[in-house]
Amino acid sequence: MAQKKRILSGMRPTGPLHLGNLHGALANWIQLQDEYDCFYFIADWHALTSDYENTGKTSDYVRNMMIDWLSAGLSPEKSTLFVQSHIKEHAELFLILSMITPVPWLERNPTYKDQMVQLSNKDLSTFGFLGYPVLQAADIIIYKANCVPVGVDQVPHVEITREIARRFNYLYGNVFPEPDAMLTKTSKILGTDRRKMSKSYNNAIFLSDSPEKISATVSTMVTDPQRARKSDPGDPEVCNVFEFHKLYTESATVSEIAENCRSAKIGCVECKKMMAQRLIKALEPIREKRKFYEADPKMVADIIITGSNKARAVAQETMEEVRAAVKI
Repeated sequence: MAQKKRILSGMRPTGPLHLGNLHGALANWIQLQDEYDCFYFIADWHALTSDYENTGKTSDYVRNMMIDWLSAGLSPEKSTLFVQSHIKEHAELFLILSMITPVPWLERNPTYKDQMVQLSNKDLSTFGFLGYPVLQAADIIIYKANCVPVGVDQVPHVEITREIARRFNYLYGNVFPEPDAMLTKTSKILGTDRRKMSKSYNNAIFLSDSPEKISATVSTMVTDPQRARKSDPGDPEVCNVFEFHKLYTESATVSEIAENCRSAKIGCVECKKMMAQRLIKALEPIREKRKFYEADPKMVADIIITGSNKARAVAQETMEEVRAAVKI
């Protein structure tokens, strides 16, 4: 039997997961774990790159992220689920890679430039923030991952990792495979105000939200801005609520909703209520699983420990090769 290709990906624990996280990454991870050897990690060290001043809730965020993952469908039997800071070998490889990574490679990183603008309220003029692609490279290649599932905007991150791995291999011998970017098809889902769904924008619907909270949040969603009254015909293609219907409502009903919107047979308030009920129903299995894991914190802790031990064994083996190659 051919050995499964290995996949590596992670998320920063900066708060509860929302629908954007689910449709942008997590749903894809869940599908991949049946076909690949998947390593998924909670990137708590990466959270420090921009949130180093506020670390009080990090441990809670780590635990709750693992609960969100398990509730959504990631399986510790199918995938290796672990916490980045539990594997100190990441830091050792990061240190070695930082010695050989040219600074201009990091300065041209488009995300670095963008985040400096977007997060201008934070002091990001730190070595850690500039060098986070090196830590990211260490995260990936220490497990000799073949592929990294990313969106188009994240391909440059993988390319930097490939360049760093290539440079290490050139200097010290062929230790690391160059990981490929695995472009993933994701469902487009925006926040309630039609911006990117984000905790910082206060426009998110969270996987852990109660039915009452979901209904209240959906009621605030932006619809067709040209439709001032119920009697006005609407355009569902510019309505954010309709995009949610495409994901959570059966196709025959979606067509009916579109027609009723265009002919003003249905108003935005009614349309929102319909969508909210379907969203609540769709998320019900996640909420029920979440209750199960919340009731047994020891089980969650054991899953983290077991997954981290499994990941550490792989990382330790790789670092033995690295030390031998570098001759230290």
